[in-house]
Amino acid sequence: MLLVRNIRLPLSCKAPDAEAAAQALRILHVPPTKAAHCGVAKLSVDARHGKPVLVYTIAVTLNDEGEESALAGASPCVCFTRPPQFDFPVGGEALAHRPVVVGLGPAGLFAALLLARSGYRPLVLERGPDLTRRIEAVQRFETTGELDPNANIQFGEGGAGTFSDGKLTTRVGDPLCAFVTQAFLAHGAPADIAWRQKPHVGTDLLRGIIRSIREEIQSLGGEVLFNTALTGLHSRGGVLTGIETTAGSFPCEQLILAVGHSARDTFAMLHRAALPLECKPFSVGFRAEHLQTEIEKSLYHAAAGHPSLPRGEYQLSQHVGGGRCVYTFCMCPGGTVCAAASEEGGVVTNGMSLHARDGRNANAAVVVSVDGRDFDNEPAKAVAFQRQLEQAAFRAGGGNYLAPAETVGSFLQGQGRLELDRVQPTYPRGVTPYDLGSLLPPELATALREGLTAFGRKMATYRAPDAVLTGLETRTSSPVRLLRDGETLQCTELQGLYPCGEGAGYAGGIMTAAVDGVRCAAALMRVYAPPKL
Repeated sequence: MLLVRNIRLPLSCKAPDAEAAAQALRILHVPPTKAAHCGVAKLSVDARHGKPVLVYTIAVTLNDEGEESALAGASPCVCFTRPPQFDFPVGGEALAHRPVVVGLGPAGLFAALLLARSGYRPLVLERGPDLTRRIEAVQRFETTGELDPNANIQFGEGGAGTFSDGKLTTRVGDPLCAFVTQAFLAHGAPADIAWRQKPHVGTDLLRGIIRSIREEIQSLGGEVLFNTALTGLHSRGGVLTGIETTAGSFPCEQLILAVGHSARDTFAMLHRAALPLECKPFSVGFRAEHLQTEIEKSLYHAAAGHPSLPRGEYQLSQHVGGGRCVYTFCMCPGGTVCAAASEEGGVVTNGMSLHARDGRNANAAVVVSVDGRDFDNEPAKAVAFQRQLEQAAFRAGGGNYLAPAETVGSFLQGQGRLELDRVQPTYPRGVTPYDLGSLLPPELATALREGLTAFGRKMATYRAPDAVLTGLETRTSSPVRLLRDGETLQCTELQGLYPCGEGAGYAGGIMTAAVDGVRCAAALMRVYAPPKL
């Protein structure tokens, strides 16, 4: 396959995909009759100079693929590549019992998928319910404030990523990203996730895809136990022998632990078992809401609203005093702020959007980094730090999971006012005016004010005094990491246990978590053959 990069077209082009393909063939000096395939491999928008242009990479496959390598030098923008091929070797060591995967978020889902496709018939444990009942529980919480600690935006089939924008972007250049993308496409994801610069699925479409992948796992002999949480581990001589769950005991030699970043009771269990946990940096802050149209005016200027342009997205960061960084995270164009609590008496915010991204507001987390110095490098204190902030937010909201909120102009002056104008908050339980800075340690509140001020210099929208801040955002990533060997991916102190994904501290987001699940399953498979059940 040949990739022809950096084909730049103006927004005025009436058929940009076709024109980009035609330009690619002209650059290659290849007539259309010699091309078996010629289509979009990547599409991005360059809006850096105030006049957005479409930037294409076109993939070309010739009828005679043997001729492709000779054309790689046709232009500096042309390269020859081969589509990734995935070969997962299988070891010969016998397994007495099928492997167990704990957690059905992206990491656990894709670990189980690879194991199921390879004949291992995994047992998958998910502490929450199936997706249908999970959606019902989330809707009930949003309407009534009745929280189910095991069925919410953090727990249940699909994990925390189910209620999100469904972003598949990552800075990790791992070939396994293509494996994950192919699986998403095979289960109904929009075709453009294969070539968009910033692919996303949307929470509405993601739900059906997750359910379809789980059904494939089951059709291949995998078993999924919902409403079943891991409560303990059994070992002998540093080797895993079994597990305790809320559904009873199971023999287990190989366990992929993909519990997600909010499984605090599991972290406590691992700590009691003297397994090697360490503090991991994470971030805290709030959700910032702006009008989506104003975001696009800041990004696209006079071209804002053009039908060829994607919904405007941004990513901002600023280093501030004390060696900290304030940055935006998980930006959701045309989305809503969601109620993401998983423990009674705590308020947690997050963001999500549908595939169409057609909501009135944009939202993003605005957060500041924290690390071991903020909690004496003790994992238990790191978890307690998150919990204390969430409980403070609950009290500030007035109870019943209302969230404290403040407009940007008020926050920068420490006034605790919610002076609503064009931007109306979307948090579903409702909001209460409150001084958000008072909920955070003073150093962090100061850092966030410095960061927001700097953002206002970079993007005019952030200077709008009526932008709404809703707090608090505390679950940006896991506060702890369970140490694992870099080669075997097994826990350094317990053979047979594979810490996996975001909860174990080895991923951040849907794509990287899914890739880590595949990686852990492949590490298991390299040693062990499928069990003879």
